[in-house]
Order: sequence, then structure tokens, then C-alpha cells
Amino acid sequence: MKILVTGGAGFIGSHVVDRFLGDGHEVWVLDNLVTGSRQNLNPQARFVEMDIRDRQRVGELFARERFDIVDHHAAQMDVRKSTEDPLYDAEVNILGSINLILNASRHGVKKIIYISTGGAVYGEPQRLPVEEGDPINPECPYGISKHTVEHYLYLYRFLYKLDYTVLRYPNVYGPRQNPKGEAGVIAIFGLRMLNGEAPVIFGDGKALRDYVFVGDVAEANAMALGKGSGQIINLGSEKGSSVLELSEHLKRLTGFAGAPEFAPPRLGEIQQIYLSGRKAGEILGWQATVNLAEGMRRTVDWMKQVKETGRWR
Repeated sequence: MKILVTGGAGFIGSHVVDRFLGDGHEVWVLDNLVTGSRQNLNPQARFVEMDIRDRQRVGELFARERFDIVDHHAAQMDVRKSTEDPLYDAEVNILGSINLILNASRHGVKKIIYISTGGAVYGEPQRLPVEEGDPINPECPYGISKHTVEHYLYLYRFLYKLDYTVLRYPNVYGPRQNPKGEAGVIAIFGLRMLNGEAPVIFGDGKALRDYVFVGDVAEANAMALGKGSGQIINLGSEKGSSVLELSEHLKRLTGFAGAPEFAPPRLGEIQQIYLSGRKAGEILGWQATVNLAEGMRRTVDWMKQVKETGRWR
């Protein structure tokens, strides 16, 4: 199949590109490189530097290339930035996504795989692990914008038969995650510890999240090519881990001997959430296979190698 991966120069998107190419698909990457990196690009993929909000250029690309699948990872995904600048968050995540949906509908795309967030759409959950049918009460603009697009996808399937699968991600971690970014506690803490610097914990460190290795997430995208029609699916580990637990484990992996520093909690952050993977197992045949200890070891090993290149100075 001919697949367009938006955000395919980013941390997660680049792993998805690798997975699709490994399965023999023809893959195009659309990325504006605001948070993505050319270093993440697979040379076997066709790369187009472009913003998903660009109506003319996106329309010309879809009309010319006639993609079978759009795998939509491109997003403004920083919770803090969405709170500080909700207009920008909405422009990218809602208007940019609508631009893609419109062009997919007009130019023969069979399906959109849309990456939503399980960590932000539900808000503070009423039960754990969170199921797909549980209440949606986002507590930050990012969660609102990602959820809004799910409604547009439903509408365009209903009106125009454009198929979709929504994958609601947990906290994804692994090689290529940028520790200089605004998100990704494992990458951020790992680099600070490798540099002999204390990690900063916002709040008391007891906040619970589920963490899924990026390779498992890429596998779910591959499965969604042919399954999950019209479905919203959590990619959950069904297990919550605290920031304090992550910090202690990373200390052992990095050899850091110090203690973390603490700062006030950040606005819009959920205290406890982890997702059910039941539906993902039933519909996609998916489950998280890399446990947290092994995934963190692989991530830190990669970070040590990259740190030696001076890339993050």
C-alpha cells in the first residue's frame, strides 16, 4: 500500500515509518520539522517538508500521489503549551487535521489511522484502568483538540465512507525520544542523570501513568492497517507506574547517585491514569510485549550511544 505518515520525522512516527517499510509498503513522510528531525528519517521513505495546515500544498500532494492510507501522527502535543497557547494548539491539531481529512475524502484515501491521546482525553478518570467508553472530560486544551478530531472522523465515515481507526496512546517511550523536548519523562530524566544532574519532579512524584515501548506502538499501527474499522482503541499496558518509581529505576540504569529535586505540580496534568488494553487485544490482536524494565534498559543504552556524539549538548 501507499501510506502517508504525517509527523514521520518525529520520535514515534519515525518508528511507525520503519515498521511500514519493513512490511514492504511504499511510505511517504510529511513533516514540518518543528519538533521532528531529519536524523529520524528513513532514507527509504519519500520526504516532504510541509505543514499540515497548508491547504494548497497538502491538497496538491494528495491529488498527485493518491495515497491508500494516512497515518496521522503530526500534532502539537505539549500539554503545557496547549494551556499557554490554546489557539495554536487548536490551529494545528484541529484545523490541520481537518485539512487532512478533507483531502483524504476528496482524493480516494481508504483509511485514516488517527493518533489520539489516552492520557489527556479522559481527564481525571473515575476508574482504572480506563476503558474507551468511560467519560471524556479533558482538563487541558490538548485533550480537547485531540478528541474533537475523533468526531470529525466519525462524521466523514458516516457521510462519505472514509474509514478510520483511532489509537489513543499512553505515555510512549524509547529510542529517538528527544530529552530536550517538553514531554517524555524517561528521556528527560535519563539524560539529566547521565549528565550527573538531578531530575526535577513536578508534584510529589506519586502521579501514575502507563508507559508503552515505542516498538509496541509501531506494531499497533501496522495491525490497524487492516483492522479496527470505525473503532477507537486504547493502547494500554493496564499498569500504572509512578514518577518516583521511574526515577529510582533510572538511577540504577545510569549510575546516578543523587536525589531528585521537586517543583510545584503543573497545570493540566492528570494525577492517576492508565489505560485498558482489552479492546486492543480483542480487535487488533495487540498487547504490550516489552515490559518497562526492559524498555527502559534499551532506551538508556541508546541514550548513552547518542550522548557520545554530542547531539544533545
